[in-house]
Amino acid sequence: MGLGFTLWLMLYGLQIAGFVLADWLAAGLSLLVGLIILQGACEALVTASERLAARLQWNHYVAGTMAEILSTLPELVVIAFVVSVSPLTAFVIALITIYNNALVFSLYSYFLPKDKQGKFLMPKPITEVGTQILTAGAAMGLILGLVMLAFSSNPHPKSTFYTIDLIIISAILFTIFGVYLYRLVVNYASEEQAVREILDLSQEDMEQRLALVYKNVTISPWPVIALLLVVGVCGAIIGGERVAGFAKIAIKDLGLNNILTALILAVFAGMSEYVILWKSHRKKEYGIALANAFGGITQVMFLVLPFTLLSIAIYQGLIMPEHPGLPIHFTLSNIFLLIFLFPTFFVLVELIEEDHTLGILDTTIMTAIILMLIMLLVTYGADGTDLKQS
Repeated sequence: MGLGFTLWLMLYGLQIAGFVLADWLAAGLSLLVGLIILQGACEALVTASERLAARLQWNHYVAGTMAEILSTLPELVVIAFVVSVSPLTAFVIALITIYNNALVFSLYSYFLPKDKQGKFLMPKPITEVGTQILTAGAAMGLILGLVMLAFSSNPHPKSTFYTIDLIIISAILFTIFGVYLYRLVVNYASEEQAVREILDLSQEDMEQRLALVYKNVTISPWPVIALLLVVGVCGAIIGGERVAGFAKIAIKDLGLNNILTALILAVFAGMSEYVILWKSHRKKEYGIALANAFGGITQVMFLVLPFTLLSIAIYQGLIMPEHPGLPIHFTLSNIFLLIFLFPTFFVLVELIEEDHTLGILDTTIMTAIILMLIMLLVTYGADGTDLKQS
C-alpha cells in the first residue's frame, strides 16, 4: 500500500503544480494508483479477518466467508464513487463481476486436489445452501431480464428503472443474502457436529484441531485488529476515488463506452480477490480458498449488486436525478447481463450437484457460456442502444 500512496501523492502533486497530463496517461495512472491502494486495503482487511477468526476460533469455511465479505468492501467503495460518474457503468461492473467470479470458481474447482476417482467432495454449505442461493440468483436474473425484454419489445410507458424499483429489488436481494448467511453458518455447524460425533471428539479435541488450523496466524489484540480494519477502510476510500477517476476520464474524455470501461474495471478490480485465492491454495487452506471463490459469486450477486442498485436509487432520487446517465434503461446489454445469469447459475448448480466437483469438460462449458456473453455484449450491446431503437 505504501507504493500506492506514494504514487497517489505524486499524482496530486503534479495536478497542484499545474501539470496537464495526456488523457490516456492520466487514466492509466489513476487506474494503477487506485488498484495498488485497493490491493493493500484488501490485504489489510483480509489480515484483520484472519486474526479475528483465529481469536474467535471460527472454522475454515466461516472464516473464508467473512474474509470474502470484507474483501468486497473496496469493491463497494469503487461502486459508490463510479455511480456519480456513470450509474450504468457501476451497474454493469457489478453484473460482469458475477460472471468473472463464476469463471474463476470453475477454473479453481478443476485444480482442487482430487481423490482416486478424480473427485473433490465440496462442503455441504456449497452443495446444499450454495446451490439454493445459485438457483435464487438464476431465477431473479431471468425474471428481471424477461420483464425488461417484454417492456422494451412492446409499446409500454415503462422502459427504465424507477427509484422505487431499485429500492425494492435491492431489499429483496439483501434479504436473501441475510438468510443465506444464517443458513450457511447453521449448516456448517451441523456438519462439524456430525463429524465430531462420528469421530467421538471432545471439545478439547475440536479446539486443538482449530488451533492447528490457525497455527500460522498471529492472534492479535483487539486494538491491532481494529487498526487493520481502519487502514483497510481508508485505503478502500482513497483507492476507490482513484479508480472512479479512471472511469471518468475513460468515458468523458477518451470516449470509451460503458461496457468496455466496466469490463476493464471488473477484471482489474477482482485481482485482489484472485491473489487471496491463490495464496490460500498454496497454503493448502482449501476451505478458505473455496469459500472465497464461491463467495465471489454469491456475495457479488446478493451483496454488491443490491448495494449498487441502492446507491443508484439514492443518487437518482435524492442527489442528482438530472444526471445524464439516469435512469437506467432497459437496453439490450442490460437484458443480456441479467438473462444470462440463468444459464450460468443453472449449469453451475447442475455440475456441482452431479458429482460435487468440476472436471475439464465442466470448466470448458462454463468458460464457453461466459465468453459467449462477453462476445454478445461487445458486439451488440456495447453502444447501449435501447431495444426500441435497434
